[in-house]
Amino acid sequence: MQNLTVLGTGVLGSQIIFQAAYSDKQVVAYDLNDEILGNLPARWEYLKPRYLAEVPGATPEKLAAAVGRIRASSDLADALVDADIVIEAVPERLDIKQSTWEQVGKLAPEKTNFCTNSSTLLPSDIAPFTGRPEKFLALHFANEVWSKNTGEVMGHPGTDPAVFEAVAQFAAEIGMVPIRIHKEQPGYVLNSLLVPFLNASAKLVVNKVASFEDIDKTWRIATGAPVGPFQIYDIVGMMTPYNLGKDSDDADMREFAEFVKREYIDKGWLGKGAGRGFYDYGGQ
Repeated sequence: MQNLTVLGTGVLGSQIIFQAAYSDKQVVAYDLNDEILGNLPARWEYLKPRYLAEVPGATPEKLAAAVGRIRASSDLADALVDADIVIEAVPERLDIKQSTWEQVGKLAPEKTNFCTNSSTLLPSDIAPFTGRPEKFLALHFANEVWSKNTGEVMGHPGTDPAVFEAVAQFAAEIGMVPIRIHKEQPGYVLNSLLVPFLNASAKLVVNKVASFEDIDKTWRIATGAPVGPFQIYDIVGMMTPYNLGKDSDDADMREFAEFVKREYIDKGWLGKGAGRGFYDYGGQ
């Protein structure tokens, strides 16, 4: 599978686009309008120094070649015209994902394999909307894909085993370590571990138990971890905890979502990729 289309060019979508292009794939970056797509050159300029510092063998020439393998389009039919594989990275809401895949299923070539990058939703809740559920599964990336390079591959009961293995192979080809998940699990492996941890940290802040800086400091010192939970929130980006928390059954998580919106999102402090989230990254 050489031709990839990525639906959604936010923090993680743009990382998937760049990583696949760096790995010699031809990539179409799709988003809703040209104004959104106009932000992509700035994302590439943010990612280039990260690759130079953190990816062995990265050179300015290789990074420039990667950018040359990326084409942007706000026309969905055009974006899908020659896709071997589609990875969807739209907002983490079931209704948005279902409606997106309903459109994709009508427009994509018969050859195309379909993947969602959803971090919490089950493939079986989306697959019927694609019109070809046997070709649909999840391929979930961790944030900062060039270094935290797991690719969680999770099908649903109707996924064709050959498609499952082809997607696992594709993940390896773009530098991921395929993690084969044998049974549908909300949160897969990574987020089954990570989300309760981040929720616990959010509740400590909401209930004014400690500052986010001291919560991070406690975790780093006591466990030897390189980053604390609020540094992870900054890597993930503020829109994810907001979207997950605003309609939660848990009052603390709803309050945390409103806190994140009021104190960070409304100020344009969207996380590390935007130069500021809980922490100030100096405009990088």
